[in-house]
Amino acid sequence: MSHTVIGEPSQVREIMRRTDDFAPTNALTSVVSLAPATLRVLSRVRFALPPVLASATGEQHRAVRSMVGRFFTPATVAGVGPRVRELARVRLAAAGTALERGPVDLAETVARHIPPIVMAELTGQPTPELDVLKRWSQDSLELFWGWPDPDRQLVLASSAAEFYVWLRREAAAARGTGSLFGVLDAAGLAPAEVCSLGYFLVIAGQETTSQLINTALFRGIEFSCAGPAASESVASESAGRWAALANPEAARAHVRRVLATESSVHTWRRAALRDTCVAGTAFPAGAEILLELTGRHPDEAGPTAYSLAFGHGLHRCLGAKLAELETALVVEETARALPALTLVGEQPQWLRLLSFQAPLTVTVAKQTRGAP
Repeated sequence: MSHTVIGEPSQVREIMRRTDDFAPTNALTSVVSLAPATLRVLSRVRFALPPVLASATGEQHRAVRSMVGRFFTPATVAGVGPRVRELARVRLAAAGTALERGPVDLAETVARHIPPIVMAELTGQPTPELDVLKRWSQDSLELFWGWPDPDRQLVLASSAAEFYVWLRREAAAARGTGSLFGVLDAAGLAPAEVCSLGYFLVIAGQETTSQLINTALFRGIEFSCAGPAASESVASESAGRWAALANPEAARAHVRRVLATESSVHTWRRAALRDTCVAGTAFPAGAEILLELTGRHPDEAGPTAYSLAFGHGLHRCLGAKLAELETALVVEETARALPALTLVGEQPQWLRLLSFQAPLTVTVAKQTRGAP
């Protein structure tokens, strides 16, 4: 089904605010219809995603949101700063050593490692081995927000089924504990509801943050690259722009610019519940709407423009402050530890899904001139 695209920020906010007229019922449905063979793969593991959080509304949504929010309070998020720095410094020390031998992919050596650990420690929910977690996460994003053909769907569905079986085991093991899954179980959520929430929360809690870190690192270093024909003075000045992101305020401002211009979660979906209109545009009941959360803010929008990247209203991302903090601290620590970097190789391939985007690699080398 085609979508009506809404990009004007005030209209996006209005649609997200008007929960009686526009619902997130289509937020987690696959972009393309899943083939019968794909559905059989999922049905064999009793794969089900009943509405609980991102795709839910009403009192249950508010109750579940409140429970999940307790794991991401402002005080809790602020308290993880030292841990993020510690993890970043360990990864950057290894990256620095590797850079002595040649180019390094910061997406592989740094960005992918930190968010899963932080998420697991905050929620009390263990995660699978990193390569497995990343495969499950990336395959699920492609299955639900990509355009896979039937053959590709089978590969992705097998991965999603593995992920779901793991979630069912984790939900059962969490009973009676203070972990996120244990709290949800104690509150009376059915196992399928716990798994539904966990399916996308596990992905959102780490994969989209790793993607945001990739983009922030790539754009920060790209901005500092003067090009091979630049003079020594120009190259030195350009390199200094990246090194300047070691300043906490500069790193935070840089991340907010990225959020405002090309966040990793750049769109989200809504469906019209009844015939209605927004700013003179009519939406019949059932209309599918694609909301642009980033890239459409005017320059004069100021420092708050970035906030729409995390949604608005009752469905604003519960991990917004955590994702912003992690990304800013990783950028800051990377610029401090490795102040003389340049991008090398071909332009990276980008993940381009309906609602997710990021460079897949951030390949860098040490600058040989103009280093601060």
